Amino acid sequence: MTSSGPSPSRSTDLRTLTSLAELSELVRSREQSYVRYSEGPRHDASEQSRDTEDWLARQVCQYAELAEKNSDRYAWVLDGRTVGRGPDCEPLLTEVEPLAVLAPELLDEAIARYEERFEAGSGPED
Repeated sequence: MTSSGPSPSRSTDLRTLTSLAELSELVRSREQSYVRYSEGPRHDASEQSRDTEDWLARQVCQYAELAEKNSDRYAWVLDGRTVGRGPDCEPLLTEVEPLAVLAPELLDEAIARYEERFEAGSGPED
């Protein structure tokens, strides 16, 4: 898994987070926050749709392949009020407030941490 993809700053004036520590600090400072891979807050504005660093790394890596499949998508952090759950149990939000975008170096750090802490890629027969 690599963190190749578009530079998120090209379509937003949000601050860019460059490490898991920065992401962790932001998440802990909010009552609720979410990471989303999409074409960004401006694109998603018309649609309705906190934890430790290890958990954050795992969550970021689980969705990183979405950015690899579509080069227009990137990871960004948002806050909002939960109004329901979608078909994959994802939170459905309203009153969305974009907070930051995740830089490629943060994604690289998350991948490395995930692979180190969670033995990524190893199955029960390994």
